Amino acid sequence: MVLCVKTPVKHAQQVKQFLIDNDLFNPLYRLKRTSTHIFFPVKKKDGIKKKFSFAELIDVTSLPKARKKIDMKSEVKNKLTKKELDHLRRAFDIIGDIAILDVPPELVKKQKLIGDTLLMLQKNVNTVLKKAGIHATEFRTQPMAWLSGRKTKETIHKEYGIRLKLNVETVYFSPRLSTERKRIAQQVKKGERVLVMFSGCAPYPCVIAKNTKAKEIVGIEINPVGHDYGVENLKLNRITNVTLINADVKDAVPFIKTKFDRIVMPLPKSAGDFLGTALSTAKKGAIINFYAFEEQGKFKRAHELIKKACKKAKKKCQILRTVKCGQHSPGTYRICVDFKII
Repeated sequence: MVLCVKTPVKHAQQVKQFLIDNDLFNPLYRLKRTSTHIFFPVKKKDGIKKKFSFAELIDVTSLPKARKKIDMKSEVKNKLTKKELDHLRRAFDIIGDIAILDVPPELVKKQKLIGDTLLMLQKNVNTVLKKAGIHATEFRTQPMAWLSGRKTKETIHKEYGIRLKLNVETVYFSPRLSTERKRIAQQVKKGERVLVMFSGCAPYPCVIAKNTKAKEIVGIEINPVGHDYGVENLKLNRITNVTLINADVKDAVPFIKTKFDRIVMPLPKSAGDFLGTALSTAKKGAIINFYAFEEQGKFKRAHELIKKACKKAKKKCQILRTVKCGQHSPGTYRICVDFKII
C-alpha cells in the first residue's frame, strides 16, 4: 500500500509543485493516471489537505515502482577525464521539448557527447541547445547554439493549462517562473483589470487569462518578436480578454486611459526605473507585484525603493509580502514584493 494524493487533472501541476517544494513526493513510485485524476505518491500527509481542500489522501495497492534514474554524470563518467567531470554542470532548463544547458570552456570539445547524452536521458526532449552568450540588449535575449536532436530553436511550452509558442533565442522566457506566474494568478480577483509590463511572448497574460476571471489584461512588450509570438499565443489559447501592445512601457502607458487594479512588473534587473510609470496608472487599492534582484538579508532595499517612488508620486503604500522566486546567482535571489496602494 502506498499513500497517495488523488487530485483532479486540472489541479495536477500545482499539487505536484507543492509536493516537490515541500519534499513530500515519494520518489520510489511512479504516479498513476486516470482520465479524470492523478495519484501522486507521497512520503507523508503534512499540510496537503490544508493546502488543497479538493485533494484526497488514499492508499493505493497497485502503484508501479519508479524506474532507476541515470544522471548525466553517471552516464558519461567513462567518457570524460576526472578533470572534465569536475567541470560538468548537471543543471539545465527545459522549455517545451528543448533542453538548454551551460557548457563550460573546459568541455567544449565534448559538447556533442554531452548533448547526445542529455537527449538520450530526457525522453521528453527533442532538441538540445547550449547557451552561446549572455543575456544582452534591451530585449533580454540570449544566443543559443545547437548541440543535438532536431535543429530548431522554436517550441511550444506548456504550463498551467496554456501553450506558449516561442523561439528560445529571440524571446526572453524563463520556465523557472512557472510557479511564480501561478502564484500571481491565484491573487487575481474577479473583475480585475491587470497590466503586465515587459510581457514577452505573453506567459503572464495567458496564465492569468486562463486561470482567473480578470475583466481585462493589457501586456506591453518592447521586443517585436516577443510581441508577435504573444499575439499568436492569444490565438493558440483562444484568449479574448487580453490586449498586447508592442512598445516601450514608458511610451505606452501615458496613452492608456484605463487605471489598473493590478500591475505586474517582471523585470528584476531594472523594474525600479519603471515604478513611477506603474504608480501613474494604478488605482487606489491596486496591488503591484514588483520584482528585483537582491542579496540574502538585503531584501528591504527593494522596500525602500518602493517607498521612495511612492513618496515622489505622492502616494502611500503598504508592503504585503516579499517572496523569493528563484536564485539569480550565489547569494543573490529574484524576489517579488507585493505591495498595495492605500
